[in-house]
Amino acid sequence: MAVEIEALMLENFPGPWLIKILSISLIFILLFSKNLKSKTANLSKFSLLLINSLVYDLLSLMILKNILSLAASIIKLIILCFFAHNINAQENNSNYYPDENGIISIMYHRFDENKYPSTNIKIEIFKKQIELIKKNNIEFYNPSNFVKDFNLPKKNKKILLTIDDAFSSFYEKAWPYLKENKIPFILFVSTEPVGKIGYMNWKQIKEVEKENFAFIGNHSHSHEYLIEYDFNKFKNDTENSIKIFKNKIGYNPVFYSYPFGEYSLQQKNFIKKKFEFAFGQHSGVIDLNKDKYELPRFPINEKYGDLERFEFLIKLLPLQYKELQPEEKLISESNNPPKMFVKFFNEQENLNKINCFSNEGNEWHKTDLLISNKKLIVNFNDKFLFRRGRINCSLNDNDGWRWFGTQFTIN
Repeated sequence: MAVEIEALMLENFPGPWLIKILSISLIFILLFSKNLKSKTANLSKFSLLLINSLVYDLLSLMILKNILSLAASIIKLIILCFFAHNINAQENNSNYYPDENGIISIMYHRFDENKYPSTNIKIEIFKKQIELIKKNNIEFYNPSNFVKDFNLPKKNKKILLTIDDAFSSFYEKAWPYLKENKIPFILFVSTEPVGKIGYMNWKQIKEVEKENFAFIGNHSHSHEYLIEYDFNKFKNDTENSIKIFKNKIGYNPVFYSYPFGEYSLQQKNFIKKKFEFAFGQHSGVIDLNKDKYELPRFPINEKYGDLERFEFLIKLLPLQYKELQPEEKLISESNNPPKMFVKFFNEQENLNKINCFSNEGNEWHKTDLLISNKKLIVNFNDKFLFRRGRINCSLNDNDGWRWFGTQFTIN
């Protein structure tokens, strides 16, 4: 356990024996309740530090001063319970937060590479998009804040910029502008193509990384269709990228981006062991109830980068939910189309206004939905075709449009 065993010894608890027994019993109830995960292996170093330094030191101080009153016991118990709750909050959130305005993550690739319109954005349009964000008084989100405040409601909307693949055009076109304006972002790098024609080299990556507003993310080694790899090959690809990052920049990034937004549940569970956060390529707004290893992003390119659409999406609000199934996003013949449902919170209203659109049968159309008892059941009318299936859902709520989406990979 994260809390030192000595700190939970009966003789170290002040007060009458009944209070001692109740104190320890309640602590264990909090730690192991069915509503609290006990995956202490995943506790952050910040949580461990708080427990060991604050709680244990407080107990020692109380013992040294012979504080044996009932009041002291109750105060100590409250503190222990508070930290136990906060530790678990880093593992999971299961409450609805009406004042959560979320983080909108935007994904770019190439800049002024006009022969690749599906992944390119003209630099002048990019600059106008940045000005639109500023015009709407939306703050840029520094990725360093993910660790300390991901589990806190964002009362003010934030924008997170992400750039995939580390193409040379980013370094030549967008980097000077972002550096001049000190706009925070994550640059996701695949280690295998670094230094090749059209890609940044390690010297350039290190130049970017040294700025306190610029963060490097891991984007695999090969950037192949990893969903087609057997699991050992996938693990080797990931481990290889980690080894190269440690060698080149001294550490493995805490952020990961799935190539093409594709992953299986087995791959996702492996990524959990190596990284703190992982991003897909499905649209949506990040909120504190979203899975840290399935974070959504809005892709921006020449087709989907016009200013009117861009201004609409940066104003979107999160559509929170407490469960989305299936967790397995890799679809095979046996589960195509997938059985999908979404469970919402009891406090959420206007759920009957939700509309979804999906591309099963390789054609976008309105999805058949059944909403009952805060649960949305999705009835796909056809199979998804190779290679990706998507569904996007929106709700025109009292305070604005809410949005979430998910992506399936078709095997």
